[in-house]
Amino acid sequence: MLLPAIAIFDIGKTNKKFFVLDEQYKIIFEESVQLPETKDEDGFACEDVHLLTAWVNELLVKIEGLQDVFISAINFSTYGAGFVHVDSEGKPIAPLYNYLKPFPEKLKADFYNKYGGESVFSQTTASPVLGNLNSGLQLYRLKYEQPILFEKIHKSLHLPQYISSLVTGKNYTDITSIGCHTGLWNFMHNQYHQWLYQEKVIEKLPPIFSSHEIMKTSLNNKIISAGVGLHDSSAALIPYFTGFQEPFILLSTGTWCISFNPFNSSLLTYEELQQDCLCYLTYHGQPVKASRVFAGYEHEQQIKRLAQHYNKNEDYYSTVLCNQEIILKLRNMQQENDYTKNLSVVKQSFFQQRDLSAYATYEEAYHQLMTDITYQQQASTRLVLKGAEVKRIFVDGGFSKNPIYMYLIAAAFPGIEVYAASVAQASATGAALAIHKHWNKKPLPGNIIDLKYYSLTQ
Repeated sequence: MLLPAIAIFDIGKTNKKFFVLDEQYKIIFEESVQLPETKDEDGFACEDVHLLTAWVNELLVKIEGLQDVFISAINFSTYGAGFVHVDSEGKPIAPLYNYLKPFPEKLKADFYNKYGGESVFSQTTASPVLGNLNSGLQLYRLKYEQPILFEKIHKSLHLPQYISSLVTGKNYTDITSIGCHTGLWNFMHNQYHQWLYQEKVIEKLPPIFSSHEIMKTSLNNKIISAGVGLHDSSAALIPYFTGFQEPFILLSTGTWCISFNPFNSSLLTYEELQQDCLCYLTYHGQPVKASRVFAGYEHEQQIKRLAQHYNKNEDYYSTVLCNQEIILKLRNMQQENDYTKNLSVVKQSFFQQRDLSAYATYEEAYHQLMTDITYQQQASTRLVLKGAEVKRIFVDGGFSKNPIYMYLIAAAFPGIEVYAASVAQASATGAALAIHKHWNKKPLPGNIIDLKYYSLTQ
């Protein structure tokens, strides 16, 4: 008897992954690839949408040969802030522009002057001023910089929905893609922002399809259930919603360390926006207040500096154990004016300015780096703590495996339980859970998340 399974495309900016999960959410097949980038008409590096399309189509054929399983459903999770612009046949007719591409200053000024100024617009749309990373502004840019191309566009699909359309042949958008700092959504009125209608950009956006519903479609001559796809950050939250009902914060650590509070739906203040706070939307359309720091990148840069100064390998930091005596010594050395209540610390850590000759060993200096990063993290996470009595902080990603980081986070939030949390392929698992009822007859599993508790006594 063939066992039901779900296929998931989980597409990051660097790694493109494909999984097949069984009804217990165990991975039974996986494949990943890194695809070379191409360049847009300005010579700026961007995703090669044609190469990506070919890879997806190749895997859709390949899964027909899987033994002992029946693919009864499929869903998609991808990075955000990217549009695929298609013609009436669903074929891409423009590059998938890179969200890191600089946005023209004059065009940006024109836009914000037209629509209430940076402060008002950012608060209304829960979108800090981020240029191309506000993907809605990419459409505005196309309209004024490339009007002929803009007119040719039949629909503009967020990347998850474009990948979904390769299976279903249907054009939709979903609320998680609209809600991730795009400048498209009016969080105050829970609808598209008026600028889309005034600029006639709304005509390029397909109708919204519910992120937890499915379309019936044919794949390899079999009828299966297909989801519309989700933004990966929102998808990664879903396993935690499934496992925990009491208020929590998910601290997702990577290049960016993002604190998600799904239980704080208050509107962003101007001050919070200045401190890199933003909002996401869950797959049920509820706001999630989030704050972020560039701490993973900072760590990456500073371990190079430490390795050079102390003549160590770059990965030497992974051998350094948490030493409470060093932490206490560093705290006693600390100048009172080093750590202030000024939240500008969120923007960068103090370690960039520290003189490494003040530390006798690599171990001391690395503990100082982690102390500075976690102080920065504490300031950032506190920005989204309001709105609910948070019981737990779950730390996932790279820093969840760093004992010094975990000890210092536990110290920073003494009234809250702190856990290192691990979900195998969280965004892929979340995409599968979003449409659980449509493909899986078994109850939601209770063992998706592995937890390790941290306290000051450890």
